[in-house]
Amino acid sequence: MSYLEIRDLKKYFVKKSGGLLRPHTDTIKAVDGVTLDIQQGEILGLVGESGCGKSTLSRTLMQLIPPTSGSVILNSENLSALDSHEVRKRRIEFQMIFQDPYASLNPRMTVFSTLAEAVRQRHTNMKGAELEKKVTDLLATVGLDADQMRRYPHEFSGGQRQRIAIARALAPEPKLIIADEPVSALDVSIQSQILNLLKKLQADLGLTMVFISHDLGVVHYVADRIAVMYKGKIVEHGTAHEVFHSPKDDYTKRLLASIPMLKAV
Repeated sequence: MSYLEIRDLKKYFVKKSGGLLRPHTDTIKAVDGVTLDIQQGEILGLVGESGCGKSTLSRTLMQLIPPTSGSVILNSENLSALDSHEVRKRRIEFQMIFQDPYASLNPRMTVFSTLAEAVRQRHTNMKGAELEKKVTDLLATVGLDADQMRRYPHEFSGGQRQRIAIARALAPEPKLIIADEPVSALDVSIQSQILNLLKKLQADLGLTMVFISHDLGVVHYVADRIAVMYKGKIVEHGTAHEVFHSPKDDYTKRLLASIPMLKAV
């Protein structure tokens, strides 16, 4: 049985236009019948252009927005059938890494406060030296020093802030990570460091991950399997090698053709 099962998931939005005299209602099918299986310990890369529904899908998986229909089943439990209170209790098992690390971190909280708050989601009574050691270990896991824990987000570079955001996602000790464009806001030189960190965390901690990006090259580097999304639907799905080297769908072929290639002069 798959660790994460997505079954005919749909998320529609209703948009009203035309004013009072000629009102008109449009239905936007942001996620339109997505079915996927993610095995425990693997990275599924979800790729597609901006506006294809990737971020809506990620927020629906996280139960941040309710689906119109369909189900999200994590470790045999249907999250879509739970009420909001139960979802909050279960969320220590699945965490999210957002695209913009600065926007996702509270600028008024130190790194220690941010990580300590996340640690206490699972270890509610942890405090003192034990809590400080836990935060120190988290920082070491993502390649940061313990002497940085009393600093604020604005005192770090973009890559360091994303490392803090990753540490925060790891703090409740989840088994599933949803990474929504986690490197797109970073310089190219920093992107590879974060990608290598995520791959190391997958190997060391046995994490299951949904890695979302518009860049097929990035997804090919980090993912075990790839799902290509277009207009709310999955149009191609296979191993990273299959999708990258033997694409079947025309949209996937266009994505591959758009990857910049260096030419000798």
